[in-house]
Amino acid sequence: MRLHEFEAADIFEGVGIPVPRRGIAETVEEGLLVAGEIGYPVMVKAQVLVGGRGLAGGIKTASNPEELGEIAETLLGSEIKGLPVRKILVTEKAKISKELYVGITVDGYSGKPVIVVSTEGGVNIEETARTAPEKIASIQVSPVFGFYPYQARNLLRKLGLGKSLLIAWADVIGRLYHVFSRFEALIVEINPLVVLSNGSLLAVDAVLEVDNSALSRIKHSLPDWVERIENPLERKAREIGVTYVDLDGNIGIISSGAGLGMASMDIIGEKMKPANFLETGGGITEELLYKCMELIMMKADLRAILINIYGGINPIQEGAKGVARYVKEYGVKIPIVAKALGNRQEETWEIFRSAGVHVVTEAATEKAVELLFELVSGGK
Repeated sequence: MRLHEFEAADIFEGVGIPVPRRGIAETVEEGLLVAGEIGYPVMVKAQVLVGGRGLAGGIKTASNPEELGEIAETLLGSEIKGLPVRKILVTEKAKISKELYVGITVDGYSGKPVIVVSTEGGVNIEETARTAPEKIASIQVSPVFGFYPYQARNLLRKLGLGKSLLIAWADVIGRLYHVFSRFEALIVEINPLVVLSNGSLLAVDAVLEVDNSALSRIKHSLPDWVERIENPLERKAREIGVTYVDLDGNIGIISSGAGLGMASMDIIGEKMKPANFLETGGGITEELLYKCMELIMMKADLRAILINIYGGINPIQEGAKGVARYVKEYGVKIPIVAKALGNRQEETWEIFRSAGVHVVTEAATEKAVELLFELVSGGK
């Protein structure tokens, strides 16, 4: 779950990281009140859960109330990279003399936290790594040993910093690592961490993404992560406990594993367009597959459904009951093809057939997709 900038900034401030004076607004009038308390000029930032807001026009400067009113009116209700802007963050405009970067994430190879710092902030860190690697330093952290102030100072010495900046920046890194550990984060980032004209530091951006699987363990108040999912289909999928990605096609997919789901998408994509990726995991029940059908059928312009499930640990006959119940209750007319193999497969096939679902008994997913294509094309 990614937090909005204003939510992450509150957490950063709570551990002693310096952040700008700020306020959140949902209307133009609220924005004007916040800016009046802070004093102009101010920064106005669209609060959407996506990167690259600045390049997309979501971050602007207002020098007076007239400019702020125009900016707020433009941003509120607009879309940034397809996401609606419902709130704006109004912050003081810092007097910047230098921009730095600091981020902490999980190394994909070692599984350990890695801290990355750079003297080039405010830009894409991947681009800096490509064009000026000498301006970046990093260190892996042992979860057993922990992270200590001297390690932050040693890391920053690689960048050739002066003493006062080194000490101040090392302090920010230590506090940021505390946030990373405390919230079991996937990433925490300040880009940029700015050096002000008086030499002090200020985190003018705040990124915090929490591992969803850790939410039940975190002993701190966090927003409801399901509520903030903008796509209604993906939100419903989270509520019923399946993995779902909405796509722009018209062939629905229900699979009992990520591998089956990806294979189904790839094969369907050769002749048609998948409408989604959906995998149930290892907890198939009659009710779950009934709800999966509800979810799939919410998609506009759906032309057909492919069900690809395997009966190892999954009781696929129970899942078939859920599909059959939904089809009979709602009189589903679009073609449905099911490939269901494994434990109690014959019983599963009969349940599907009783509801008018086309059953493929071959092991190859290609056979099921071939039949599906014929049905969609009017061949059968």
